[in-house]
Amino acid sequence: MSDFMPGIELSRAFYGEVVAPLVAGVPHSAALIGPGSEVLAFDTSRSTDHDWGPRVLVFAPAGVVTEVEARVAAGLPERFRGQPTVFDYLGERRPGVVVTELGSWLSGRLGFDPRRGVTLLDWLSVPWQRLAEVTQGEVFHDGLPSPAAEGVPWQRGPQPGGLEAVRGLLRWYPQDVWRYVLACQWRRIAEEEAFVGRCGEVGDELGSAVEGARLVREVMRLALLLRRRYPPYAKWLGSALARMPGSAELAEALGAALAARSWRQRQEGLSAAYRRLAGLQNRVGLAGRLDEGVRGYHDRPFEVIGGERFAAALLGAVSDPVVRSLPVAGCVDQLSDSTDLLTSPPRARAATAAALGLSAPPDRLTA
Repeated sequence: MSDFMPGIELSRAFYGEVVAPLVAGVPHSAALIGPGSEVLAFDTSRSTDHDWGPRVLVFAPAGVVTEVEARVAAGLPERFRGQPTVFDYLGERRPGVVVTELGSWLSGRLGFDPRRGVTLLDWLSVPWQRLAEVTQGEVFHDGLPSPAAEGVPWQRGPQPGGLEAVRGLLRWYPQDVWRYVLACQWRRIAEEEAFVGRCGEVGDELGSAVEGARLVREVMRLALLLRRRYPPYAKWLGSALARMPGSAELAEALGAALAARSWRQRQEGLSAAYRRLAGLQNRVGLAGRLDEGVRGYHDRPFEVIGGERFAAALLGAVSDPVVRSLPVAGCVDQLSDSTDLLTSPPRARAATAAALGLSAPPDRLTA
């Protein structure tokens, strides 16, 4: 356990000592981004039991990819610092070094190449996990040339082609898109916040606990979004919240809600969390200040924050008419929990476009 080296450190050394000399003289970028717990710095010694080790993505111009692959294959050692450089996973052999062209890799992961611009559909159809995988991790070398790029809405003109430049484009939502996604997240809370008490009132503590857990998840995701962090998928959601500065008291309130044995205790924990969320939104300043206190739900004895108030305030601050006209349904993570959908860019784009009434540019339909 004490000898464990985080994958990002291992891969950084692997690139510097092994891969960089093999690709010397070739314009390229190299990074550890994409799938893998080490990209988000969540790996532990447990991660080493499969599909883990020294890994580097090498992005090269399309015309030299085959040549660079051959160089790497010829010079790659079998092991680096005790770890194999080719992994076995579910019967598949995976090389630790993958050589590819940046545009094709981006299109495969996201469904589009951001160097050509990022449309509203692009922003809303890429899962948060994928956006985190592209914008986190580490770039070890960024020497790709910057081809001419066509400016389209949301990106204000031509964009550079280097890897860090691409990551910069996707670092966070444009302001109005951010407001929209936050409003949709508040709406998700608003739709169910009274159910914890209603289930409990009729003696359904199991149903109340399920509703409480659902709301805890939505609060966690909203807290991360308010702090400009893409929420990771379920396995790492709690870890991501724990690393967010100032999250200890929020996590304590949510933990109390989950541990509660009665709906009133559950409601108390959620109410404490809601107040903290409301205060965080007021500090972020994307909409006018709202009262941060919980309140009764009509004339029923249930405490709610009134999530719809916050959704309406955010939507009221949106200036872009296209964003303002969208149904309050949200991005693909807010539309579906299906892994098969979220891990397939064509399916994610089609579902988002259909739900929101958006159309993809002709050259993106088969991305």
